[in-house]
Amino acid sequence: MLNVSKRFKTSSGLLPERVVIRPYVPWRARLLTIVLVCLLILMLSWGMYETGRRTAGIIDAGSLTKLSEPYHVATCLQKKRTQLCTQLAELTRQFQIVQTTNEDLTKQTRSLSKENNRLKEELDFFEHVMSGNTKIDNGISIHQFSLKKDAKSGVYRYSVSMVQGGQRPQDFKGSLKFFVNLRQNDQRKTVSLTNKEAEQSFSISFKFYHRIEESFKVPPDAIVESMKVQVFEQNDAQAKLTQTVEPT
Repeated sequence: MLNVSKRFKTSSGLLPERVVIRPYVPWRARLLTIVLVCLLILMLSWGMYETGRRTAGIIDAGSLTKLSEPYHVATCLQKKRTQLCTQLAELTRQFQIVQTTNEDLTKQTRSLSKENNRLKEELDFFEHVMSGNTKIDNGISIHQFSLKKDAKSGVYRYSVSMVQGGQRPQDFKGSLKFFVNLRQNDQRKTVSLTNKEAEQSFSISFKFYHRIEESFKVPPDAIVESMKVQVFEQNDAQAKLTQTVEPT
């Protein structure tokens, strides 16, 4: 019983508190440490401020320089003028290329149309000859002669087809002359056409078939009433054939 009570007293008694022993630091040392820490923080803050200010100054100066250049009146006008001149020159060059291309296409279209009409007429002529519907007399004859008003003002197109019949005919050599009868200012006139060499005679040389298709232009106030063609054999001043046609 005694042992139990002793154990109980020992276990239920109060335990002593722990005691921590620290070295004594004078207040002057503490104050010096606080001052040093504050100075260090202040120096770091000042250094960061100076670095930020210099960086901001460089950026602001560069930005202001870049922004000031485009808004300078003389510089802006000069740059814009140069750009506009360059663009205008490029557009002008492209327009000239397109215009030249269109003109070439127009010329090619007219040439192809002219060639197509000629081939159609020749094909029609030879088909009639082969079928026996068209009889070709011996010697030279005018198979077809036409005069048409073009869509352009004052422009007329004419064509003449000639054939030569007979057994083994020789090449026909001669020339053609064209005369235009027109009315201008209530006056009738007769004008002779000239070729590219400014000659009134259009030289021809063929054996069986020959065709000419050309155009001429008259003043806007002139009206073409008719056109005449004359066929001359080489070294002969007398016309061998003559035919007149009215415009359609």
